Amino acid sequence: MEKIAVLGAGVMGVDIAATFSHFGYDVILFDIEKNVLLNTPKKIRRNIRNYSMMSPTTMKDWVAEDVLSHIELSNDLKQLEGVSWVIENITEDWQAKKELFSAISDISKRAFIAVNTSCLSITRLASLVANPEKVVGIHFLNPVPLKDVAEAIYGFYTSDETVAAAKMLLQRIKITPVFVRDSPGFVVNRMSHIFMNEAAFIVQEKIAEPKQIDLLFKKGYGHKMGPLETADLIGLDTVVRSLKVLFDDYGDPKFRCCPLLQHMVDAGLLGVKSGRGFYSY
Repeated sequence: MEKIAVLGAGVMGVDIAATFSHFGYDVILFDIEKNVLLNTPKKIRRNIRNYSMMSPTTMKDWVAEDVLSHIELSNDLKQLEGVSWVIENITEDWQAKKELFSAISDISKRAFIAVNTSCLSITRLASLVANPEKVVGIHFLNPVPLKDVAEAIYGFYTSDETVAAAKMLLQRIKITPVFVRDSPGFVVNRMSHIFMNEAAFIVQEKIAEPKQIDLLFKKGYGHKMGPLETADLIGLDTVVRSLKVLFDDYGDPKFRCCPLLQHMVDAGLLGVKSGRGFYSY
């Protein structure tokens, strides 16, 4: 199996690394914060336990210690030498991604780079590396081990070879890619963030409680999770950043971030990862 690197050991990065490891890949999980890396084994064990309760059939073959045995933790970008894929997964912030892509520019001469972004331009990020044709977007959905589909995005430079390699990579971990053109928010976030943002406005205006809103979506539309449960799972800070990207890129007031969302982020109520958002965890 190929060796891959996952950059960023946050909510998504940990699950992406664990998923590739479960399917036989050797994984380097990179993060600049040593404390984040130290907590990673605990997070992986907890996530596998929780996902197994949510979907016993999907997770029946997962063994936490086997998964951890194929993951190497690192905060040194020099260790990315020799990997065939880099999956970039840091915070949804243009400046942070710009600095990282400049640092890994030469890696694109010998490895494919997948950008796990929900809003930022694949074309713009690809222009920062030596071989932009080897950059493709892969928007993994949360939680990764329980999703069998991903939004894949080809930018202006993305080559047919890169698209084919991305398809093969995802199929090996039993995820079906749906390829779309590069555009702010692509398909998933351009639509889902309107749901989440409008739901926050409804709570702010005291029209309905979060549980009522989510219940209507789950029972009425058959969604597995309501918009506010989804926002909590993603992280309200990530939702706010994505809304700002959409608003700045489209200039459309429909993407104006609900003040309640920003207020909650300012208060540290980020959802599941902080223990409290629209719900308590």
